Amino acid sequence: MKQHSLAQPFTLEGKGLHTGVFIHAQFKPAEADYGIRLCRTDLPDKPTHHAYADYVSATERGTVLEHGSWRISTVEHALSALYALGIDNCLIEVDGPEMPILDGSAMPFVRAIEQVGIVEQDAEVDVYVVREPIEYISEHGNRLLLLPGDKYEVEVQVCYPSRILKRQRAELRNLADYGREIASARTFCFVREIEPLLRLGLIKGGDLKNALVIYETPMSQEGLDYLTDKLGQPRLDATKLGYLSPIHFHNEPARHKLLDIIGDLSLVGCRLQARIIAEKPGHTFNTSCARQLRNKIYPRQI
Repeated sequence: MKQHSLAQPFTLEGKGLHTGVFIHAQFKPAEADYGIRLCRTDLPDKPTHHAYADYVSATERGTVLEHGSWRISTVEHALSALYALGIDNCLIEVDGPEMPILDGSAMPFVRAIEQVGIVEQDAEVDVYVVREPIEYISEHGNRLLLLPGDKYEVEVQVCYPSRILKRQRAELRNLADYGREIASARTFCFVREIEPLLRLGLIKGGDLKNALVIYETPMSQEGLDYLTDKLGQPRLDATKLGYLSPIHFHNEPARHKLLDIIGDLSLVGCRLQARIIAEKPGHTFNTSCARQLRNKIYPRQI
């Protein structure tokens, strides 16, 4: 299987989820064996590093890569789209501390890649073929199982102590279906999570247009008004529980978790041939598994 890159560069722009800063992200073609690298063009000397699990420094509401002054947050959606569409070599230039959140999904990246096109390169793709089961389990009940398979497949199961979002399952049997089945699934959070995140100085760029917000615990009208005002959103009826914006799929949260896993596991630094089963996935666990798997494939390399 040959490597691929973009046929032409493209730029996406918008506010960052956590900082609220308006950011430009330019995706450029790269030569064979270049890999996926991210550059901070707003910093002195424009530091550039690979998208590797070795650089994960934080996972609060997104995956953060960091090395010295180079720090870029919320990289998982862009990386997910690049991996799913078969882009092996690409330089991403960002003029801020995080990727723009756009609509909270990977669809803007998919559309842009499809618009500029993809070119085949001479070099062969580096593929790690899983030949025996590999399992990672956390003390919190997170589980990732990689099984032998003839292609890349992912199955995700999520479970929350929620009256609205309880158990959900999503699967992707063929990466060719990613654009139709997974890419448009948006990031999500619960209303009860918003105030603590605001106190932490996060989600300054969050709103009901770039996230699926789940309202499951009744609160006073005054309390809900406070949160929607802080987010700069229209006020809502506090008596109506459920999703605060229309959902794209009945299991959209599970599909988004699958989207995230593809992006986080791309930090291994190569293609995987495996059937992947994830239970209760999250960025912290996903990237920990990616780091362990990378160390297994490429001992002591960075």
